[in-house]
Amino acid sequence: MPADPLAALLHHFSFTRTAAEESERLQREIVITPPRRALFGALGQLRALPGYGDLLYVLTLHRIRVRYKQSLLGPIWAVLQPLLLMLIFTVLFALVAPRMPSEGLPYPVFVYAAVLPWTYFSSAVAAATASLVGHTGLVTKVWFPREVLPLSYVTAGLFDLGLAALLLFGLMAWHGVSPGAQAVWAVPIVALIAAFALAVGLVTSAVQVRFRDIGIAVPLLLQVWMFLTPVVYPFRHVPERWRWLAGLNPMAGLIEGFRRVTVQNVAPDWGLLLVSAVATAVALPAAYLYFKAVDTTVADRV
Repeated sequence: MPADPLAALLHHFSFTRTAAEESERLQREIVITPPRRALFGALGQLRALPGYGDLLYVLTLHRIRVRYKQSLLGPIWAVLQPLLLMLIFTVLFALVAPRMPSEGLPYPVFVYAAVLPWTYFSSAVAAATASLVGHTGLVTKVWFPREVLPLSYVTAGLFDLGLAALLLFGLMAWHGVSPGAQAVWAVPIVALIAAFALAVGLVTSAVQVRFRDIGIAVPLLLQVWMFLTPVVYPFRHVPERWRWLAGLNPMAGLIEGFRRVTVQNVAPDWGLLLVSAVATAVALPAAYLYFKAVDTTVADRV
Protein backbone atom coordinates (compact mmCIF):
# COMPACT_ATOMS: atom_id res chain seq x y z
CA MET A 1 0.00 0.00 0.00
CA PRO A 2 1.50 3.40 -0.94
CA ALA A 3 2.59 5.60 1.95
CA ASP A 4 1.13 8.76 0.43
CA PRO A 5 -2.49 9.19 1.72
CA LEU A 6 -3.78 10.44 -1.62
CA ALA A 7 -2.13 7.56 -3.45
CA ALA A 8 -3.53 5.17 -0.86
CA LEU A 9 -7.01 6.56 -1.43
CA LEU A 10 -6.71 6.12 -5.17
CA HIS A 11 -5.23 2.65 -4.75
CA HIS A 12 -8.20 1.62 -2.65
CA PHE A 13 -10.94 2.92 -4.91
CA SER A 14 -9.59 3.34 -8.44
CA PHE A 15 -10.09 0.60 -10.98
CA THR A 16 -8.72 2.40 -14.05
CA ARG A 17 -5.13 2.98 -12.92
CA THR A 18 -2.85 1.66 -10.23
CA ALA A 19 -2.25 3.95 -7.26
CA ALA A 20 1.39 4.46 -8.26
CA GLU A 21 0.41 5.50 -11.80
CA GLU A 22 -2.29 7.87 -10.56
CA SER A 23 -0.05 9.42 -7.91
CA GLU A 24 2.75 9.90 -10.45
CA ARG A 25 0.35 11.51 -12.93
CA LEU A 26 -1.03 13.90 -10.34
CA GLN A 27 2.43 14.91 -9.19
CA ARG A 28 3.54 15.46 -12.79
CA GLU A 29 0.55 17.52 -13.88
CA ILE A 30 -0.42 19.42 -10.74
CA VAL A 31 1.66 21.87 -8.76
CA ILE A 32 0.46 21.52 -5.18
CA THR A 33 0.72 24.75 -3.23
CA PRO A 34 -0.70 25.56 0.20
CA PRO A 35 -4.03 27.40 0.11
CA ARG A 36 -3.95 31.18 0.39
CA ARG A 37 -6.55 33.62 1.66
CA ALA A 38 -6.18 36.07 -1.19
CA LEU A 39 -8.84 36.29 -3.85
CA PHE A 40 -6.36 35.56 -6.62
CA GLY A 41 -5.07 32.56 -4.69
CA ALA A 42 -8.60 31.12 -4.59
CA LEU A 43 -9.07 31.81 -8.28
CA GLY A 44 -5.76 30.13 -9.06
CA GLN A 45 -6.83 27.03 -7.16
CA LEU A 46 -10.15 27.09 -9.01
CA ARG A 47 -8.26 26.96 -12.31
CA ALA A 48 -6.31 23.95 -11.03
CA LEU A 49 -9.48 22.13 -9.94
CA PRO A 50 -10.13 20.39 -13.30
CA GLY A 51 -6.82 18.59 -12.82
CA TYR A 52 -8.41 16.71 -9.94
CA GLY A 53 -11.25 15.34 -12.08
CA ASP A 54 -10.02 11.78 -11.62
CA LEU A 55 -10.06 12.21 -7.84
CA LEU A 56 -13.62 13.53 -8.01
CA TYR A 57 -14.59 10.57 -10.19
CA VAL A 58 -13.06 8.06 -7.77
CA LEU A 59 -14.64 9.70 -4.73
CA THR A 60 -18.04 9.86 -6.42
CA LEU A 61 -17.94 6.14 -7.23
CA HIS A 62 -16.83 5.47 -3.68
CA ARG A 63 -19.84 7.33 -2.26
CA ILE A 64 -22.19 5.26 -4.39
CA ARG A 65 -20.52 1.96 -3.53
CA VAL A 66 -20.33 2.60 0.21
CA ARG A 67 -23.95 3.75 0.35
CA TYR A 68 -25.26 0.41 -0.87
CA LYS A 69 -22.50 -1.98 0.18
CA GLN A 70 -23.85 -4.84 2.32
CA SER A 71 -27.32 -3.26 2.38
CA LEU A 72 -30.33 -5.51 2.08
CA LEU A 73 -32.27 -3.34 -0.38
CA GLY A 74 -29.30 -1.79 -2.20
CA PRO A 75 -30.22 0.93 -4.73
CA ILE A 76 -33.90 0.55 -3.80
CA TRP A 77 -33.12 2.95 -0.94
CA ALA A 78 -32.68 5.70 -3.55
CA VAL A 79 -36.35 5.29 -4.48
CA LEU A 80 -37.69 4.49 -1.02
CA GLN A 81 -37.14 7.89 0.59
CA PRO A 82 -39.01 10.01 -1.98
CA LEU A 83 -41.62 7.26 -2.33
CA LEU A 84 -42.39 7.28 1.40
CA LEU A 85 -42.59 11.07 1.44
CA MET A 86 -44.97 10.94 -1.51
CA LEU A 87 -47.20 8.41 0.26
CA ILE A 88 -47.24 10.43 3.50
CA PHE A 89 -48.09 13.68 1.72
CA THR A 90 -50.74 11.95 -0.39
CA VAL A 91 -52.47 10.61 2.72
CA LEU A 92 -52.21 13.92 4.59
CA PHE A 93 -53.05 16.39 1.85
CA ALA A 94 -55.17 14.41 -0.61
CA LEU A 95 -57.11 11.99 1.57
CA VAL A 96 -57.34 13.21 5.19
CA ALA A 97 -57.05 17.00 5.02
CA PRO A 98 -59.03 19.21 2.62
CA ARG A 99 -57.92 18.37 -0.87
CA MET A 100 -54.73 20.17 -1.90
CA PRO A 101 -54.74 21.73 -5.39
CA SER A 102 -52.64 19.67 -7.78
CA GLU A 103 -52.98 21.55 -11.07
CA GLY A 104 -55.32 18.93 -12.53
CA LEU A 105 -52.83 16.10 -11.96
CA PRO A 106 -53.23 13.01 -9.77
CA TYR A 107 -51.79 14.15 -6.44
CA PRO A 108 -49.18 11.33 -6.21
CA VAL A 109 -47.70 12.42 -9.56
CA PHE A 110 -47.91 16.09 -8.62
CA VAL A 111 -46.15 15.75 -5.28
CA TYR A 112 -43.58 13.14 -6.36
CA ALA A 113 -42.40 15.41 -9.18
CA ALA A 114 -41.42 17.94 -6.49
CA VAL A 115 -40.28 15.51 -3.79
CA LEU A 116 -37.83 13.97 -6.27
CA PRO A 117 -35.61 17.05 -6.81
CA TRP A 118 -36.09 18.21 -3.22
CA THR A 119 -34.85 14.89 -1.86
CA TYR A 120 -31.77 15.17 -4.05
CA PHE A 121 -31.09 18.72 -2.86
CA SER A 122 -31.60 18.03 0.85
CA SER A 123 -29.62 14.77 0.80
CA ALA A 124 -26.74 16.41 -1.08
CA VAL A 125 -26.60 19.34 1.35
CA ALA A 126 -26.77 17.09 4.43
CA ALA A 127 -24.03 14.79 3.12
CA ALA A 128 -21.81 17.65 1.96
CA THR A 129 -22.11 19.28 5.38
CA ALA A 130 -20.29 16.36 7.01
CA SER A 131 -17.75 15.91 4.22
CA LEU A 132 -14.78 17.59 5.93
CA VAL A 133 -15.24 16.32 9.48
CA GLY A 134 -15.97 12.88 8.07
CA HIS A 135 -12.58 12.68 6.35
CA THR A 136 -10.27 13.82 9.12
CA GLY A 137 -7.51 11.38 8.20
CA LEU A 138 -7.36 12.51 4.58
CA VAL A 139 -7.74 16.22 5.31
CA THR A 140 -4.96 16.32 7.90
CA LYS A 141 -2.38 14.26 6.01
CA VAL A 142 -2.31 15.66 2.49
CA TRP A 143 -3.34 18.86 0.77
CA PHE A 144 -5.67 18.74 -2.21
CA PRO A 145 -8.59 20.98 -3.18
CA ARG A 146 -10.88 20.13 -0.27
CA GLU A 147 -13.91 21.40 -2.13
CA VAL A 148 -13.68 18.09 -3.98
CA LEU A 149 -15.10 16.39 -0.87
CA PRO A 150 -18.47 18.22 -0.70
CA LEU A 151 -18.60 18.25 -4.51
CA SER A 152 -18.29 14.45 -4.60
CA TYR A 153 -21.45 14.10 -2.49
CA VAL A 154 -23.36 16.44 -4.80
CA THR A 155 -22.31 14.46 -7.87
CA ALA A 156 -22.92 11.08 -6.21
CA GLY A 157 -26.47 12.16 -5.38
CA LEU A 158 -27.22 12.43 -9.09
CA PHE A 159 -27.06 8.62 -9.23
CA ASP A 160 -29.86 8.37 -6.67
CA LEU A 161 -31.80 11.06 -8.49
CA GLY A 162 -31.61 9.07 -11.71
CA LEU A 163 -32.84 5.89 -10.04
CA ALA A 164 -35.68 7.68 -8.27
CA ALA A 165 -36.69 9.33 -11.56
CA LEU A 166 -37.57 5.88 -12.88
CA LEU A 167 -40.42 5.75 -10.38
CA LEU A 168 -41.65 9.13 -11.63
CA PHE A 169 -41.87 7.70 -15.14
CA GLY A 170 -43.74 4.70 -13.74
CA LEU A 171 -46.22 6.91 -11.88
CA MET A 172 -46.78 9.01 -14.99
CA ALA A 173 -47.42 5.92 -17.10
CA TRP A 174 -49.77 4.45 -14.47
CA HIS A 175 -51.85 7.64 -14.30
CA GLY A 176 -51.74 8.33 -18.03
CA VAL A 177 -49.56 11.43 -17.78
CA SER A 178 -47.31 11.84 -20.82
CA PRO A 179 -44.07 13.85 -20.86
CA GLY A 180 -43.82 16.59 -23.45
CA ALA A 181 -41.25 18.73 -25.19
CA GLN A 182 -40.88 20.97 -22.14
CA ALA A 183 -39.17 18.09 -20.32
CA VAL A 184 -35.86 19.07 -21.94
CA TRP A 185 -35.70 21.93 -19.43
CA ALA A 186 -35.37 19.39 -16.62
CA VAL A 187 -31.65 18.97 -17.32
CA PRO A 188 -30.61 22.63 -16.83
CA ILE A 189 -32.93 22.88 -13.84
CA VAL A 190 -31.26 19.87 -12.21
CA ALA A 191 -27.88 21.46 -12.98
CA LEU A 192 -28.99 24.61 -11.14
CA ILE A 193 -30.22 22.53 -8.20
CA ALA A 194 -26.85 20.76 -8.03
CA ALA A 195 -24.98 24.08 -8.20
CA PHE A 196 -27.11 25.60 -5.44
CA ALA A 197 -26.74 22.47 -3.31
CA LEU A 198 -22.97 22.76 -3.72
CA ALA A 199 -23.08 26.42 -2.67
CA VAL A 200 -25.00 25.59 0.50
CA GLY A 201 -22.83 22.52 1.16
CA LEU A 202 -19.59 24.48 0.83
CA VAL A 203 -20.74 26.93 3.50
CA THR A 204 -22.19 24.38 5.91
CA SER A 205 -19.21 22.02 5.63
CA ALA A 206 -16.83 24.88 6.39
CA VAL A 207 -18.93 26.07 9.32
CA GLN A 208 -19.19 22.56 10.77
CA VAL A 209 -15.41 22.36 11.09
CA ARG A 210 -15.68 24.97 13.84
CA PHE A 211 -19.23 24.47 15.10
CA ARG A 212 -20.27 20.82 15.13
CA ASP A 213 -23.83 21.86 16.01
CA ILE A 214 -24.40 22.63 12.35
CA GLY A 215 -24.58 18.91 11.66
CA ILE A 216 -27.66 18.75 13.90
CA ALA A 217 -29.16 22.02 12.72
CA VAL A 218 -28.96 21.41 8.96
CA PRO A 219 -31.49 18.51 8.78
CA LEU A 220 -33.95 20.51 10.89
CA LEU A 221 -33.52 23.62 8.77
CA LEU A 222 -33.97 21.57 5.60
CA GLN A 223 -37.30 20.24 6.88
CA VAL A 224 -38.53 23.77 7.55
CA TRP A 225 -37.18 24.91 4.18
CA MET A 226 -39.12 22.16 2.42
CA PHE A 227 -42.47 23.47 3.69
CA LEU A 228 -41.48 26.99 2.64
CA THR A 229 -40.92 25.61 -0.86
CA PRO A 230 -43.79 24.57 -3.18
CA VAL A 231 -43.33 20.83 -2.76
CA VAL A 232 -46.70 19.69 -1.41
CA TYR A 233 -48.59 22.64 -2.90
CA PRO A 234 -48.41 24.63 -6.15
CA PHE A 235 -46.73 28.02 -6.00
CA ARG A 236 -49.95 29.76 -7.00
CA HIS A 237 -51.52 28.41 -3.78
CA VAL A 238 -49.33 30.81 -1.78
CA PRO A 239 -51.46 33.82 -0.70
CA GLU A 240 -50.95 36.62 -3.19
CA ARG A 241 -49.68 39.13 -0.65
CA TRP A 242 -46.89 36.72 0.37
CA ARG A 243 -46.11 35.42 -3.10
CA TRP A 244 -43.33 37.93 -3.74
CA LEU A 245 -41.59 36.82 -0.55
CA ALA A 246 -42.01 33.11 -1.34
CA GLY A 247 -40.57 33.81 -4.78
CA LEU A 248 -37.29 34.97 -3.22
CA ASN A 249 -36.68 31.42 -2.04
CA PRO A 250 -34.15 30.11 -4.61
CA MET A 251 -35.57 26.60 -4.38
CA ALA A 252 -39.10 27.76 -5.19
CA GLY A 253 -38.35 28.42 -8.85
CA LEU A 254 -36.27 25.25 -9.19
CA ILE A 255 -38.79 22.85 -7.63
CA GLU A 256 -41.80 24.48 -9.27
CA GLY A 257 -39.94 24.61 -12.57
CA PHE A 258 -38.94 20.95 -12.45
CA ARG A 259 -42.52 19.89 -11.77
CA ARG A 260 -43.95 22.11 -14.50
CA VAL A 261 -41.64 20.81 -17.22
CA THR A 262 -41.77 17.12 -16.27
CA VAL A 263 -45.40 16.37 -15.45
CA GLN A 264 -47.38 19.49 -16.41
CA ASN A 265 -45.71 19.94 -19.81
CA VAL A 266 -45.69 23.71 -19.49
CA ALA A 267 -42.77 26.11 -19.54
CA PRO A 268 -41.17 27.06 -16.23
CA ASP A 269 -42.22 30.24 -14.50
CA TRP A 270 -39.40 32.28 -16.01
CA GLY A 271 -39.61 34.98 -13.35
CA LEU A 272 -39.19 32.46 -10.53
CA LEU A 273 -36.48 30.60 -12.41
CA LEU A 274 -34.57 33.83 -13.03
CA VAL A 275 -34.52 34.52 -9.28
CA SER A 276 -33.18 31.00 -8.69
CA ALA A 277 -30.53 31.34 -11.40
CA VAL A 278 -29.33 34.73 -10.14
CA ALA A 279 -29.27 33.49 -6.54
CA THR A 280 -27.20 30.48 -7.60
CA ALA A 281 -24.84 32.61 -9.69
CA VAL A 282 -24.20 34.83 -6.67
CA ALA A 283 -24.21 32.14 -3.98
CA LEU A 284 -21.81 29.66 -5.60
CA PRO A 285 -18.77 31.94 -6.05
CA ALA A 286 -19.43 33.59 -2.68
CA ALA A 287 -19.62 30.18 -1.01
CA TYR A 288 -16.44 29.07 -2.76
CA LEU A 289 -14.51 32.14 -1.59
CA TYR A 290 -15.75 31.62 1.97
CA PHE A 291 -14.78 27.95 1.82
CA LYS A 292 -11.28 28.79 0.60
CA ALA A 293 -10.89 31.43 3.33
CA VAL A 294 -11.70 28.82 5.98
CA ASP A 295 -9.67 26.17 4.18
CA THR A 296 -6.39 27.44 5.63
CA THR A 297 -7.38 26.31 9.14
CA VAL A 298 -9.39 23.19 8.33
CA ALA A 299 -6.57 20.72 9.00
CA ASP A 300 -5.96 22.27 12.44
CA ARG A 301 -9.62 22.29 13.48
CA VAL A 302 -10.94 18.92 12.31
